[in-house]
Amino acid sequence: MNLRRLGDRHRLPFAVMVALLGLWAVGVLFPQSVVGQLVTTGAFERALRLSTPITLAAIGGLYAEKSGVFNIGLEGFLIFGAVAAAAAVWLVSGAQGGQITQLDLWLSVAVAVLVTAVLAAAFAVLTIRYKANQIVAGLAVWFIGLGFGPFAAIVLWGQVNSPPLASINDLTIPGLSQIPLFGPVFFAASPIVMLTGLLVVAAHVVLEYTRFGYWVQAAGENPEALDTAGISVNRVRYASVVFSGALCGLGGASLSIAFSAGFVGRGVTMVNGRGWIAITAYLFGNYNPLGTFGASLLFGGVNALQIQLQTLGISIPNRLSGLFPYVAVLIVLVLVGKTRMPSAAGEPYEPEDESR
Repeated sequence: MNLRRLGDRHRLPFAVMVALLGLWAVGVLFPQSVVGQLVTTGAFERALRLSTPITLAAIGGLYAEKSGVFNIGLEGFLIFGAVAAAAAVWLVSGAQGGQITQLDLWLSVAVAVLVTAVLAAAFAVLTIRYKANQIVAGLAVWFIGLGFGPFAAIVLWGQVNSPPLASINDLTIPGLSQIPLFGPVFFAASPIVMLTGLLVVAAHVVLEYTRFGYWVQAAGENPEALDTAGISVNRVRYASVVFSGALCGLGGASLSIAFSAGFVGRGVTMVNGRGWIAITAYLFGNYNPLGTFGASLLFGGVNALQIQLQTLGISIPNRLSGLFPYVAVLIVLVLVGKTRMPSAAGEPYEPEDESR
């Protein structure tokens, strides 16, 4: 895929990403301007953090849907990831009264990824092997997550929220962190943010330039042709769905032990609709990982704007400012009307050779 073709297909999300970066540059260069007051380096750092779980869930959902499986359970998988990470940290060290180390935190991230990958595998078996309705199954994952998260918290901690836990330290890369403008934001940040950036690039390269990426796209567009070529359509779909679950585990862990210090199970939990916004993000990104990141950054930026307005002393009722991300979602849904879903998305495939 050449750059011109990429630009033609994804003009809107890339324009959003460029606009956000441009606003940030203007804010840094002219700090006393209105833009400089709103779009500070700190605000951009917050936008990156806030967009990280959305980006991770969106990339996972993108792969699943590209392969032909709707995974609308992203919200539920994020909840499972968040509570699994917090529970693992507490059980490893906190329950014993010991000090939580950075190694404990990273092991807990791995536990969250493993747990959600296993749950996604079960979801894949139901929808691919037993041909369960993918929308119903995805909603079931969400409802189960909404109930299981607070329930697990009550069992472990006696309340819907965990006690305060340690969080993953930021990482500074010598040399790169000294790059003007970009260095302090991208190379003196949470390692989860850095890992997400690498995953976005890797996901794009794999999808567009590797054999497996072609298989994923063929499984969602023309599974019969892929089957004729001797590649198991359902195995490709299994791999894509499990990958989506693993990324949700990482996204959930980032919420509870990277950007916060524990799990919050009140209301709709600390995930708070990020899984649903992730679906909008990859639709807005037209099923391209780079465009999806641009859309996720938009939603993260809208959330960061709420915080920045408060720091400037601009009083906006919480109920009103809390609507900002969802207003952005509605606008995006209008703008992405021309997004074309994979032709075979949502359709179970019965291979001619049952051994595949």
